[in-house]
Amino acid sequence: MATVRDVAERAGVSIATVSFVLNGTKPVTAATRNRVESAMSELGYHRNVLARALAARRTRIIALAHPRLDNGFGSDFITSASRAARARGYHLVLWPVDNDSDEIGELIGQGLVDGVVLMEVLLEDARVEALLAAGTPFALIGRTADPAGLIHVDIDFDQSMSDALDHLQELGHQDITLITATQPLPEYGPKVRSEAAYRRLCAKRGLRPFLLECEPTVAAGRAIQLPPGTTAVILMNELAGFGLLSQLAGAGIDVPADLSILSFGSPALAPIAEPQLTIMRAPGAILGTLGVDALIDHLETPGPTPPPQLHPCTLEPGASTTLRR
Repeated sequence: MATVRDVAERAGVSIATVSFVLNGTKPVTAATRNRVESAMSELGYHRNVLARALAARRTRIIALAHPRLDNGFGSDFITSASRAARARGYHLVLWPVDNDSDEIGELIGQGLVDGVVLMEVLLEDARVEALLAAGTPFALIGRTADPAGLIHVDIDFDQSMSDALDHLQELGHQDITLITATQPLPEYGPKVRSEAAYRRLCAKRGLRPFLLECEPTVAAGRAIQLPPGTTAVILMNELAGFGLLSQLAGAGIDVPADLSILSFGSPALAPIAEPQLTIMRAPGAILGTLGVDALIDHLETPGPTPPPQLHPCTLEPGASTTLRR
């Protein structure tokens, strides 16, 4: 692999001159620049972007940190975050880290990134404490129990659950069961906030709340026993939903004629179900972009914490909800 010294010898200039051409720190004549660039091309030399960035104390790299949870995360978040970073001259790297402070502490201690976008946030998240202690700039896609003073964007779970109940109640449903996914960590923000919103809204609307949870697997979905009288289901456990549909079909229960199902799910998976699911689509692309932009804004112009940005899920009608018979 060619080095700066090799380029200097081929071009007939000093190593310092090659450095000036690479970094633009001092002007050089057009003829000298052409000789250096020709030598780089002939030798196949590629400048070490990371080393140069570290020398300048800026890497222009940000990390998207997510835990290794079974529920996974939407590709919309990652794709949009990557595009937003690239549009502003940054690179995005993925860090799959556990929900404790040790691993993320080791990573940020290496000084390889300018900041971190943290996903799958717990109500009490040790990773947040580690980032605060280290003084590493970060933004959250999600919220802790008390996010005051933290840069964060998130789903508006209250509005999303209200819109889901509105849809089903407008179709005449009153006995609506919420099915969520069992989580390895009890303080998983989306689950806690969704269940709390469902209970609160049921009480406000005079509905009797029915809550079930099961593992996020097809097999667990086949074992779901719905409370008697249920006419509609709000599903926040997409994989189990496929098992539930299979079980209902086997029992001769027609969806949506006998039971309506509204899923908080993926537009990519909804058409696979039979019938195609009506879904509440998460604003993944929006939140990925906003989270990255908020972090970069803070990196480039530090200032007061911006107000949080909460966005509801969007109803996308399918064939799994209909008027109650």
